[in-house]
Amino acid sequence: MEGLLKYVPDLESKLDVRRIDFQRPRPDIVKFLGEENQGTPVLILDETMEAPPEAQVSEATGRAFFLGEIEISKFLHRELGIIKPH
Repeated sequence: MEGLLKYVPDLESKLDVRRIDFQRPRPDIVKFLGEENQGTPVLILDETMEAPPEAQVSEATGRAFFLGEIEISKFLHRELGIIKPH
C-alpha cells in the first residue's frame, strides 16, 4: 500500500491512514473489526457507508472492510478513480 500512497500523493489526505505494528494483537484494528480480523493491509469503511456487496463484514462489529492490496485498490479505483490495479 505504501507504493500506491506514493504513486497517488493526494490519496493519503482522503483516507485516515494508520501504520500498524506487525505484532499481534493489533488493538487499533480489533476495536473496529474484532479479534478475528486483524490482517493487514485493511481498509475499514466509515460506519455511515453502506457495505458494497464485495466487502467483507465483521461479525463482531458489523463494520465493512476490504482486506489486501488488490481488493483495496479495486475499491479505491471504483470510488475515487485512482489507477486501476493490475
